[in-house]
Amino acid sequence: MADRIDHFYLVREDMLTDAMQKTLDAKALLESGKVKKVADAVQAVDLSRSAFYKYKDAIFPFHTMLKEQIITLSIHLMDKSGTLSRLLGIVAEEGANVLTINQTIPLQGKANITVTIDTSSLNTEISMLIKRLKETEAVEQVEIIGSGS
Repeated sequence: MADRIDHFYLVREDMLTDAMQKTLDAKALLESGKVKKVADAVQAVDLSRSAFYKYKDAIFPFHTMLKEQIITLSIHLMDKSGTLSRLLGIVAEEGANVLTINQTIPLQGKANITVTIDTSSLNTEISMLIKRLKETEAVEQVEIIGSGS
């Protein structure tokens, strides 16, 4: 599964399932502040909480995707000299800018790194950047854990 690349699609609203549309509606209620809790949002749009949680991190209005320029990656790697330097080199080569880096102390030869990057100057797709990072020797896992603008 290490070779998996997330692919993104632009889909017309009328092609979305009912649960997907209701998830977008519930997220809009939460973001606007009209409701404070997920339970209230899903009740207002007549959606199950399980359906909301299934889709909430995978479906976004197009206008929000245009604004997403900052992403946070969680990277699991083996404790080998130079690995972090190679990772940061790839990020720089692809035109992204590192904003923050947090690294755990290596335990049992493995460490976790959280890197937040600005992708506004990225010269490739985010999925290709992640693919390159995953292909780096000693990297075991790369995941997007957050995004924002």
